Amino acid sequence: MKGLELLSPAGDLERLKTAVDFGADAVYFGGEAFSLRSGAGGLSGKDLEEGLEYAHSRGKSCYMTLNIYAHSGDLAGLRDYLHRIGGCGIDAFLISDPGVLRIVKDVLPDAELHLSTQANCTNRESALFWQDQGFKRIVLSRELSLGEIREIREVLDPDTELEAFCHGAMCIAYSGRCLLSSFMTGRYSNKGECAQPCRWNYSLQEEKRPGEFYPIDEDERGTYILNSKDLCTIGHIKEMAESGITSFKIEGRMKTLYYVATVTRAYRMALDSYIADPEGWTPREEWMEELRKASHREFTTGFYFGNPGAGGQNIDSSGYVRDYMFTGIVVDYDSASGLALVEQRNKMTVGETVEIFGAKTPDMSFELKMMKDAETGEPMDSCPHPQQRFLMETPGPVNAGDMIRRRTAKGEENAI
Repeated sequence: MKGLELLSPAGDLERLKTAVDFGADAVYFGGEAFSLRSGAGGLSGKDLEEGLEYAHSRGKSCYMTLNIYAHSGDLAGLRDYLHRIGGCGIDAFLISDPGVLRIVKDVLPDAELHLSTQANCTNRESALFWQDQGFKRIVLSRELSLGEIREIREVLDPDTELEAFCHGAMCIAYSGRCLLSSFMTGRYSNKGECAQPCRWNYSLQEEKRPGEFYPIDEDERGTYILNSKDLCTIGHIKEMAESGITSFKIEGRMKTLYYVATVTRAYRMALDSYIADPEGWTPREEWMEELRKASHREFTTGFYFGNPGAGGQNIDSSGYVRDYMFTGIVVDYDSASGLALVEQRNKMTVGETVEIFGAKTPDMSFELKMMKDAETGEPMDSCPHPQQRFLMETPGPVNAGDMIRRRTAKGEENAI
């Protein structure tokens, strides 16, 4: 049980630190290039050094993605880049392209290799092939059932690890290998630039009736025929662990700081509960309630219990459920006065009910009765300015890094 790992996304340095603080055993991130999430920013230079030091000093692991499918021109600079970062202490590299693999093995022969889910490993023979290429860990295709995962686990060496997604967005294409974005927008998803056309609303047009659009489903708004629900397996930790999965991966390098904190914390609680009592483990509704407080689509268990069919899709809307708004982050706390120094992330107003949660702080829900400007000490009725700092009274001690949220009001659901 000690070998189970919670792996969280780190789109930048701030989210890396948040993932570590809220319970991740390891983080994965992109660098300057060669990663499938070009919009996430990635870590480079001083941020990379600081992030590695922050995680390693707390006993956490750091994995870098080099998982694009490269054309020859995309490989320019890869060798120099690897020479530059080779001594930084990155714990493993996620790779899908055999050409990238060849270069990494040549430049960094001792590097630990993890097979990216982009390589689309869906059977035991493929898993054995990649094991023979030197991969210590196989990140499995999302399209596998738990039964198929057990078969793969049985044929691999005991030291070869299996990683699988436990939560986050699902792609309409096998293992994310999609050509829709490049075809429709010129943005190549296999180089990290996906425009997500699978989330768009589609209608049908008959050849001799140009401009007349017909819903593909009986719905006046059209239909989102390619729009998958989000993966959520927090109620199935036991089955996943028993299938041979040792690394539980949260999708979302493009997700917000608040999302990373909320989802990582929920799965940390679930995994700790399972590790403490594998045989008697049962899921708790409070974990699911916590996940619902982060922005999400409707949930599905994906392919783990068989093909979900139409139940895995949401044909009505590609929008998110946003019941809670991230409003602030605690910067400091003065135990003598009972005041917390807070940095605003969304508008807060005296009189509204807020919640504080943190990695080590018990959840608190209370009415916000007082706010003071951090510089002048003057009372405030509201805090409308981005990243403005103010003082607020809390019902108990809090810690730097704790987050504040509140329920969204009508009309705010799409304004986060």
